[in-house]
Amino acid sequence: MAVWYLPLSVKMSPSALMGFKCVLTTRYSSRKLLKSLIDTCRRGYSVESGARPAGSRGPLDHYGGLIRDGALREDEHQKAVMQTLDQLHKTLRGYSNTPMSFFSKFFPKPKAPKGYYIYGDVGTGKTMVMDMFYSYVETEKKKRVHFHGFMLDVHKRIHRLKQSMPKRKAGKMAKSYDPIAPIAAEISEEACLLCFDEFQVTDIADAMILKQLFENLFLNGVVVVATSNRPPEDLYKNGLQRVNFVPFIAVLQKYCQTLRLDSGIDYRRRNRPSAGKLYFLSSEPDVDATLDKKFDELAFKQNDITRPRVLNVNNRKVRLNKACGTIADCTFEELCDRPLGASDYLEMCVLFDTIFIRHIPLLTLNQKSQARRLITLVDTLYDQKVRVVILADHPLDDLFVHRGESGHEESHVLMDDLGLTRDEASSLSIFSGEEEMFAFQRTVSRLTEMQSEKYWLEGDRSATSQV
Repeated sequence: MAVWYLPLSVKMSPSALMGFKCVLTTRYSSRKLLKSLIDTCRRGYSVESGARPAGSRGPLDHYGGLIRDGALREDEHQKAVMQTLDQLHKTLRGYSNTPMSFFSKFFPKPKAPKGYYIYGDVGTGKTMVMDMFYSYVETEKKKRVHFHGFMLDVHKRIHRLKQSMPKRKAGKMAKSYDPIAPIAAEISEEACLLCFDEFQVTDIADAMILKQLFENLFLNGVVVVATSNRPPEDLYKNGLQRVNFVPFIAVLQKYCQTLRLDSGIDYRRRNRPSAGKLYFLSSEPDVDATLDKKFDELAFKQNDITRPRVLNVNNRKVRLNKACGTIADCTFEELCDRPLGASDYLEMCVLFDTIFIRHIPLLTLNQKSQARRLITLVDTLYDQKVRVVILADHPLDDLFVHRGESGHEESHVLMDDLGLTRDEASSLSIFSGEEEMFAFQRTVSRLTEMQSEKYWLEGDRSATSQV
């Protein structure tokens, strides 16, 4: 009988170790032994991986329990998606995209299950069902992130990797270097499941790298579940150089099954207990004094004085003129007229649990950049459960209108740089404002929910810290 020796330094998963003990204690024929090892290594699963207590429920049971308790209204569209995600949750038990044992290197990588791309109108429960699924997936190698934040992280990694490359020697051509595959490998080592909220593509820098990035993630065994307001074929609709983006859609559809969740109901806008008046109009009498009083009431509970704050974001200084503890009192000009982005807003979410946004004007096509920043700001605040108090010139539903001269100076300069005529530019979303109008529906829906009592109480970090 052949004798097998195993170096003591080799690390094995509990399941592989158990199988190896059988080799030492039981007389297997060589054929049975080989079949056993192939089955263990080929699956890429570990019995012990992310084990949950006995009797724990899955996401579908959890969803059903919320309906029975009256916390949720039964929705057949949500239930159908939840049933599909519950099956994926079971399929992913113990799944890993990295070798689980010494023997894994001798066999093909396990085939990753298909992910899901869930799309539908705003407020239909897409994020809720994905988060329920995510919370029950039994692995530590998982990440749930807003898609905008994920792409920010990708660009930071690309910058870091390029900075670490050797400097070009004088008089010599620099060698071309493609950082996307190494970045995808890094991310794949950190997670075998990625859950993206609000999968949207508006930035040409993102659009040009998505195919290569996700192709590598999928080949590395990463499973993706994403939510979006657009079907895959409408991503980056009418975007610059979209012809170079379109191949990504085929990659996404190859590795992710498309699910539509569209019950026709925006649950964020259904009647909910209100947290009180949080949205004010500039036309109301003494409205600035009213907001001052509200700020003072919240600031009184803070262990701080009212003062300016300077945020350090990626080695840039971002000054906010008025803050106290975890409360910031800002103007629309401070937050959206300056060239700020998601990384700046994320830093604000780390420091503040309540942000006042004063003097939001009527937004037209002439303020597309400002409208885009407001959309990003609200998405970030909502995702991080930060509370808002708003003072605006118009009611929420009327805040962004599709009018105004889209051919103002900034647009003319960009058209000239791209060599486009006015007719050619009119069909591109960067000039038409179509993408902003579409995304602003989500902003209105989210700001509506952010005025509810439930959202306001959940966002109070002082109450959380006391607990």
